[in-house]
Amino acid sequence: MNPSLFLSTFSLIFLAELPDKTAFATLLMSSKGRATAVFAGVALAFLVQSAIAVAMGGLIGLLPARWVHLGTGILFIGFALHSYFFHDKEEKETEEQINPNPGKGSFLKAAAKAFLVIFIAEWGDLTQLATASIAAKYPADPLTVFCSATLALWAVTAIAVILGHHLKRVIHVRHIELLSTLVFAGVGVYFLLTWSGVVAGGPSP
Repeated sequence: MNPSLFLSTFSLIFLAELPDKTAFATLLMSSKGRATAVFAGVALAFLVQSAIAVAMGGLIGLLPARWVHLGTGILFIGFALHSYFFHDKEEKETEEQINPNPGKGSFLKAAAKAFLVIFIAEWGDLTQLATASIAAKYPADPLTVFCSATLALWAVTAIAVILGHHLKRVIHVRHIELLSTLVFAGVGVYFLLTWSGVVAGGPSP
């Protein structure tokens, strides 16, 4: 373990992730659901993505960003529609009818949704590319890069989950749902515009 590399990588990934869309998505999801479930799903997604980034190194930058953006855009639009049309009460009643252990089912469902959102959104993200670049630059220390990047992402996730958990205590849940819908739709539209080349800096056709 290289201490200086660990600290520099941790700091870089932490600062890059703080204003990122995935951190905000985590905050919104935890404001609507079980904080522990959201953290578990997001943490697992980041664990897998960090492993992929380190394993692939600089090659991850060669992934077809155009189609990654299209898939991500569609995913976020889908979650925006789900957030708008399906209310927490209706989902709870459905779970109680089909699941004899609603607590466990609710946890797994929230964790799975959080994992899917972050796992897809993180492909080609700044922090993933940064992790891959660092791993490519220091091929002798993949474990250091993996541990520092993952812990940095987990630290930001913990902050977002805590903020989201307290947010639902001061804001009505329906207002959170509407905010969630707008944010997910906005992110989805952004990725679709990037895919189409309308947004400057988007992938070439």
